Amino acid sequence: MKKLFVLLLTIIVLTSLTACVFTAPGSGDPGIPETQESPKPTDMPTPGKPTEIYFLNFKPEIAQIYDSIAADYEAQTGVKVNVVTAASGTYETTLKSEIAKADAPTIFQINGPVGFQSWKEYCLDLSTTKLYGYLSDKSLAVTEGTGVYGIPYVVEGYGIIDNNAIMEKYFALSNKAVSISSAAEINSFAILQAVVEDMSANKELIGIEGVFASTSLNQGEQWRWQTHLANLPLYYEFKDNTEYDNTVLAGLSAKEIQFKYGDNFRNIFDLYTNNSLTPKGLLGSKSVNDSMAEFALGKVAMVQNGNWAWSQIASIEGNNVKSEDIRFMPVYTGVAGEEKQGLCIGTENYFSINSKVSKEKQNASVAFLEWLFSSEKGKAYVTKELGFIAPFTTFEENEKPVDPLAKEVLAWMEKDGVTSVAWTFAAFPSEDFKNYFGDALVEYVQGTHTWDNVTTVVKDSWKSEKSNQDN
Repeated sequence: MKKLFVLLLTIIVLTSLTACVFTAPGSGDPGIPETQESPKPTDMPTPGKPTEIYFLNFKPEIAQIYDSIAADYEAQTGVKVNVVTAASGTYETTLKSEIAKADAPTIFQINGPVGFQSWKEYCLDLSTTKLYGYLSDKSLAVTEGTGVYGIPYVVEGYGIIDNNAIMEKYFALSNKAVSISSAAEINSFAILQAVVEDMSANKELIGIEGVFASTSLNQGEQWRWQTHLANLPLYYEFKDNTEYDNTVLAGLSAKEIQFKYGDNFRNIFDLYTNNSLTPKGLLGSKSVNDSMAEFALGKVAMVQNGNWAWSQIASIEGNNVKSEDIRFMPVYTGVAGEEKQGLCIGTENYFSINSKVSKEKQNASVAFLEWLFSSEKGKAYVTKELGFIAPFTTFEENEKPVDPLAKEVLAWMEKDGVTSVAWTFAAFPSEDFKNYFGDALVEYVQGTHTWDNVTTVVKDSWKSEKSNQDN
C-alpha cells in the first residue's frame, strides 16, 4: 500500500510539473471560461501568404471569362483573384450585402455619377494610378473635385454614320456648292447643312434617294430622337450649371428645365426630316430597321445611330456598304464652340477600388486592372473574349476591335482637342417624359403642332415627371 501511495504521488507531481512547462506565461487567467476555444490554425495569419483580392462582377454572361482571366493572373503573379458574380438584376443588392463583410470586395462597379453618390464612401481616389493615366478620354471618368473615383472600362458611342463612298462621289462633283473636299472637314452645323442641302439637290447625280435615312417615329422606335438626340440640348443646358462637375448630376437635381438649346435640336431634326428619302407625313410609320436597311442598301448617305449598328448593317441582305467606307461624325446642332465637340460617348460600367480595405489589397487590385488593360495577355482577353471597346491608350491598332464603328469611336476619343458629349440622358426623369417628347415630335413633323408646342411639352413633362418622383 505504501508503494502504491508513493507511485500515485509521483504521478501527480510529474503531471503538475509538465503542465507548468507547457503553459504559456499569463495564460492561466482564471477569468477565461474553460469552454473558450483556442484559435484554429486556419484563423492565424500565415507569413508570406499571397495577397488575395475580391472582384465583384456585374455581368453574369461573362463570368466564365473572368474566371479564366483570374486563373491566368494567379499563375503569372501568385495573386489570387476571387471572382464573385452577382445574379442578373441583383448587383446593387449584392454589393450592399458584400461591402459590409470583413472580407469585402476590393474591386467593384458603379454605374457612373449616380452610382458614385451611393458608394462614394467606399471609392478610392485613383487619380495617381497608371490605370487613370491610360484613359484615352479622361472626361469620361467619374470625378469629384480633383479626385477620380470611377474609371470606365467599356464604352459605346453614337453620332451620324456616313458612307464615305457616297460622300466621295459628292465631293468629286464639279458643280458642288461647298469649298471643302471631304466629310472629314465637316465640323459644324453650318457646314453640315450646306453639304446636306447641296447633296439633296444633286442626289440623282450621286445615285441616292435621300441624304438621310428615315427618321423613325413609329411607336417604340423614337429612341434615337427622344433619348439620343435629346441628349445634346440637355447636355449643353446642364453643362452651363457650374454648381455641378457632371451634367448627369446637374440634370438629376433639376426640377425644371428651360430647354434653352431647343432651337439647336430643331436645327438638326429639321435637317434630317427635310432631306430624308421618306416624306414627312410617312415618318410616323417608319422603324429603326427601315432606316438601317436604307443605309445598308446604299439608298442614303447618312444615318444617326451608334456603334452597335454595324452588326445590323452587315447582316442586311444586299448590304453594299464596305467596312472601310464606314465613318462617324458628331451630331452638330449649331452650339457655339461645337468645332471641338466629339461623339456622344458613355457607359454605365465603371471600376472602383474599395477605400476601406488594406493598402496592400488596394494596390494589388489596381495592379490587376492595370495588367488586364495593358499586358498582351490581358488585352487579348479584353478584345477577343470580353469584346469590349476599351477606352485606353494601351491598345495598339492591331489589338483594337475590328468592328469599323467601334474603331471610329476609339479614334474620336483619341483626337486632340475634342471633347466627347456625356450620356446625359441618364438624368431624364422617366420613360413617360421621353414618350411625351417623341409624340410631340411626330405631331410637329406631321404639321399638327408648332415647334412652340414641342417646347412646351418638353418643359411641362419634365416638371410634372420630376414632381411625380418627389411624391
